[in-house]
Parts: sequence; structure tokens; C-alpha cells
Amino acid sequence: MSEFSLFHVLEELSGPFSSPLITPPAESAELATLLCGVIALYSVIRIIFEPDVMRKLPFLNVFSFSISGIIALMIPHPLGVIAAAAYFIGSTFESNAIASTWAGGVEE
Repeated sequence: MSEFSLFHVLEELSGPFSSPLITPPAESAELATLLCGVIALYSVIRIIFEPDVMRKLPFLNVFSFSISGIIALMIPHPLGVIAAAAYFIGSTFESNAIASTWAGGVEE
């Protein structure tokens, strides 16, 4: 079986994401995803090379925001937005807990 015919057969098979309601992301979504990826990469580099922990926290937030943006843009399904929102909320709670801990926590 040649490579072209195998690809054609695989294209005709139904899968979990084969639905007329789900369309692949448009070119602008791919560009936005690439931009979110570049921002995430920059923030990871800053997190790795920044010696002061308190100065790392804003870049951790930026990284979390860009990952949730990538999730929302890459999953072309309404549940993708829910997954991105869940990741965004969870990472915001995590960042706030880290910042609160470094600031001294709750004084009783």
C-alpha cells in the first residue's frame, strides 16, 4: 500500500474529533497560538535565569496565562474553553498561594 493511499484511508476513518461541528483552527488562531508559545518560552527562560524568587512570580503568571491561551486556541471544541478556564483558574490559585506564602502567609 502506498503512502498516499494509506493517508487517504486514514482520512476517511471516523475518530473522536471527526464532527461537522468541529473545524480545525484558522490561520489567525495558529498565529495567535504561536505568539502565545513564544511568550511562554520567554517567560520560562526568565523564570530559569532570574535569581530572585519574588521577581519570578510575575513570569510564572504570564506562563500560566499563555498556556491557558494555547489550550483554548488548540482545542477546537467548546470543552476546550472550559479546559482552558479550569487551567487558568487553577494556576491563578497556585500563583496566589505561592505569593501569599512568600509574603508571610495569613497572620493569626
